[in-house]
Amino acid sequence: MGTRSRTDERSTAERILDVAEQLVQNRGYNAVSYADVAAELDLTKAALHYHFAGKAELGEALLNRYVTRFAQALAVIDAKPVDATSKLTSYADLYLDVLQRQRMCLCGMLAAEFQTLPEPMRTIVVRFFKDNETWLSRVLSQGRTEGTLHFTGSTREAARFLIAALQGAMLVARPFEDTVRFRKAVSSLIAGLESKPSAHL
Repeated sequence: MGTRSRTDERSTAERILDVAEQLVQNRGYNAVSYADVAAELDLTKAALHYHFAGKAELGEALLNRYVTRFAQALAVIDAKPVDATSKLTSYADLYLDVLQRQRMCLCGMLAAEFQTLPEPMRTIVVRFFKDNETWLSRVLSQGRTEGTLHFTGSTREAARFLIAALQGAMLVARPFEDTVRFRKAVSSLIAGLESKPSAHL
């Protein structure tokens, strides 16, 4: 009985996180209340408070889960013996998958509300972008070494540019509900990295 009860509690907590993630990715953190989450799940606000003491705790748990899942997805890409260009395409596909579900990257959405977030949530958002910069830097370094990618400046600078470009491409594609815009932006980004700079005469 005790084991089943703990399993049910975990299941309810996951359902709460699933719904909260969808709502925040669609509306933003500040536009979502405990009442919104409770209504989606047909639960009382007291039931939500049982699992997450407050909205800040829910937001922190939401971010930790998202960051962990994203890191796992990057590990899957890393495990494939492919060139850097293929890895960048797979990385962009992570964003495309979110956009196809008519959502925004959770951390990208929260970055727009950064100044109003609780401090623990701010810390996780920053960590997400730093971790992605580090991962992309390694991929870009691989591409530079194998001769498949060509860019000026440091790998860190190029990684920051890629993240900013992908987040921006998602943002612009969203109001049009048009993933083709995003796909074309990704194609242009990667093609630019694959092209060798013109030699000066």
